[in-house]
Amino acid sequence: MSPAPSKPPRSRRASVDDEEQKAWAGFYRRVGHPALALEILRQLEADPEMKRAHLALYLLCKEGLRLQKARQARHQRIGQGVRLLCGVLLTVPLRALRKLLQRTGDVFVACLPEVVREPAMPRVQQLSVDTEFAQAQTAFAGTAAAPAAASGELPAGGTRAA
Repeated sequence: MSPAPSKPPRSRRASVDDEEQKAWAGFYRRVGHPALALEILRQLEADPEMKRAHLALYLLCKEGLRLQKARQARHQRIGQGVRLLCGVLLTVPLRALRKLLQRTGDVFVACLPEVVREPAMPRVQQLSVDTEFAQAQTAFAGTAAAPAAASGELPAGGTRAA
């Protein structure tokens, strides 16, 4: 039996080239990520030789960035629509309700009867605190009770003295 032919030893450069190709293949798979696509695009634009070697990757990066921009524009339009819809469904009715309540409050206040204030009441309260007036009032109450007792009427307290 003869020994199996052995593979010729691979050069170190060939291994590096294989890994480089694997990395580029990984870029092709992940080109949908906008940050990565932008970085790859910068690198390819900096080196025209690399751009020619990986033209498909360059075009995929451009397309990925264009799609990302279109997605952002669509999301902005959707956000504006949602804000408009919320404004129409929530804000406008709440403002109308507030205005209605303000107007009804004005009508309600207009329908209330006017408060009649006796102009002498503040002066009576002021005099009732005055000691001189209090003495005069008790003296008056005593003189008014005496003629009532003589005539048989009940005094202000409502009971007859025995």
